[in-house]
Amino acid sequence: MEKQLATAAYWAGIVSTVLALIMRGLALLGIYAFSPGVVAGRNPVSFRTFLEGAILFFVMATASAVIAMAKDRKA
Repeated sequence: MEKQLATAAYWAGIVSTVLALIMRGLALLGIYAFSPGVVAGRNPVSFRTFLEGAILFFVMATASAVIAMAKDRKA
């Protein structure tokens, strides 16, 4: 189960990283995929949202892989 979680988290991290890079590149060109301004009652979505998600997914993938290796070593 941990190996499947590690694989899924890794690929989710890759997707989040690619989205962050695309959004950052578009922002550099002055094209915003989402409104950069703060609107009342809404949280703005920026490239940092996807970047922080990517970090979370990569940490989760690493932790799951370590747990899987520890279980394999015990068996």
